[in-house]
Amino acid sequence: MDVADIHILSVGTALPGPPVDNATLAGHFGMGDIWEQWIDAFVGTRTRHLAVDLESGQVSHSLADLGESAARQALERAGLDPIDIDVVVLNTATPDQLMPTTANIVADRLGINNIPTYQVQSGCSGAVQAIELGRLLLLAGGHRTALVIGGDLCARFFDPKTDLNALPPGELVNMVLFGDGAGAVVLSTEPTPGATLLRSPVSRFTGLGRAPGQALEWFGATDQDGRPFAVEDYKAIEEHVPEMAAEILDELLDELDWDRADLTHLLPPQLSGKMTRTIMERLGDLPLREISCVADTGNTGNGLPYLQLERAVAEMGPGDRAIGIAIESSKWITSGYALERL
Repeated sequence: MDVADIHILSVGTALPGPPVDNATLAGHFGMGDIWEQWIDAFVGTRTRHLAVDLESGQVSHSLADLGESAARQALERAGLDPIDIDVVVLNTATPDQLMPTTANIVADRLGINNIPTYQVQSGCSGAVQAIELGRLLLLAGGHRTALVIGGDLCARFFDPKTDLNALPPGELVNMVLFGDGAGAVVLSTEPTPGATLLRSPVSRFTGLGRAPGQALEWFGATDQDGRPFAVEDYKAIEEHVPEMAAEILDELLDELDWDRADLTHLLPPQLSGKMTRTIMERLGDLPLREISCVADTGNTGNGLPYLQLERAVAEMGPGDRAIGIAIESSKWITSGYALERL
């Protein structure tokens, strides 16, 4: 085994409640068939899972709930107990509280204690950043197994009683784009039969001098000042994300000395179903299997790369190679990683 080899032993995921389709969403907001057709055409997302009940407005799951469920599933699939974990990293843009960290709440629920825990706050690239951090901690020595958890609860930032006719496009798109979810991955320095090799995770801030493509506020009791909780510059995202995805794909292929023909799977950025199609067109002709789930789960932010990873790890066979890409538009971070099944 190469000293830099880190293995993915297992992946677990968690989604809250049953899927909510576009017809249900349109009916709830009283928007009718035209709005349902707009979601299909403009966003390309068919269903999403929400941690908030549309009718009552009650929150049914916390991020800690979903993170704990995904982590327990990952540990079970790896054949490990919480005591076997040497370090925990959790990534999210929407922690349950500012303090204590959601990472420590989940660790406590799992019965994990007396080990390092870290929380990474970031957008869609956060999963890759957390996996990169987990890998570096393992390579630094002294740790053999890392539990990396990530996810987001976006629905609690939106009022299910909102009059959508009064919203500008930058806010309206958020009402249909996002879903809630979480995932977890177990990383280890010690390979086991069937484990997937993790190679070259990279994340890079590329937002110098560039306006944010997305903003999610966290207001105190006195500073809301009429600002919306969330806004999205969808046009900027449409313009920049496909190009950034192509750049990180080429960079990883060059670093690994792989050809495009060597790839069997690709995990593209997952903003929406329509955006995924646009990204794949920009990446050109790739003779491989695309691993996408956003059209069925909605944009779960930090949870999406784990949902993709779960599918990829289950599908990959001996000799298969994959690249995963995640782009954060809030202040522009490009990230990616490679997988190989020996």
